[in-house]
Amino acid sequence: MVDPLADVVSLLQPKPTFSKAVSAAGPWRVRRKEAGQPFYCVILDGSSRMQTNGEAPITLEAGDFILIPEAFDFTRSGLVEVPDDAPDSLPAAMPDGRFRLGTIDAPADVEYLIGHCAFGSPDADLLVSLLPRIVLVRGERRLATLVELLRDESRAQRPARDVVLAHLLELLFIEALRSTGTAASPGLVRGLTDARLALALRQMHASPEKPWTVVELAKIAALSRSVFFERFSRAVGVAPMEYLLSWRMALARRLLRGKDMGVATVAGRVGYSSASAFSVAFARHVGMPPTQFRDA
Repeated sequence: MVDPLADVVSLLQPKPTFSKAVSAAGPWRVRRKEAGQPFYCVILDGSSRMQTNGEAPITLEAGDFILIPEAFDFTRSGLVEVPDDAPDSLPAAMPDGRFRLGTIDAPADVEYLIGHCAFGSPDADLLVSLLPRIVLVRGERRLATLVELLRDESRAQRPARDVVLAHLLELLFIEALRSTGTAASPGLVRGLTDARLALALRQMHASPEKPWTVVELAKIAALSRSVFFERFSRAVGVAPMEYLLSWRMALARRLLRGKDMGVATVAGRVGYSSASAFSVAFARHVGMPPTQFRDA
């Protein structure tokens, strides 16, 4: 059976860049500006606050896992208020390889593992738009175990290290995304939690070459056209045909980069009856004709 979530994560090609263990005590705060990088954090013990991308602050407790597929800014802090004009905390490296924030010689108020990664896909911006903005999972020990395995593997120099890291990170993403369930913000994950919508989404991914219409997809979901359209748009965050177009364009870009298919063949593989119609749609969506994209 086609798995749309696995499709998207596999195309994203997540690769770990670094991870570290951190403990903190007393008043502390760390603020960062990011260029849309994904990051994840699991709270091992204690509690802290996190705010990202202008969202409301979240209090994280032991066992909580948070994944931000695209972070532009975030603030991590303890539960003790820090004045806005106070300087941010600088992490101190400890002898055991961990990092410490706030008061050095006091018992830790929180311990957590945090990691950053990068997406190898040139289509990351398109694919990330299909995912929730924030993934928050509470009490899933499996996620903490995966993060610990990632950290351990990243610090070792074992054979096939990069391959193992890539597979562990893919597993971490899939496990986190499917664990969030109906609590996810609009996107593919939330759509897949609706059994009716999941039927239509799987068909779009399994057969992107078919000339799908909203009416046909609604029949697959056993819903009226209007109910299907409204339910899909609310859960996934975009209309059904807009989602299908995004998925077709992601596949087209991957096929064109292979350079072993002509434009007409790629057009047929992603649901276009003519190369000219595909070229117009591709140029409008990607910003350049498919021939120019392939040559570049």
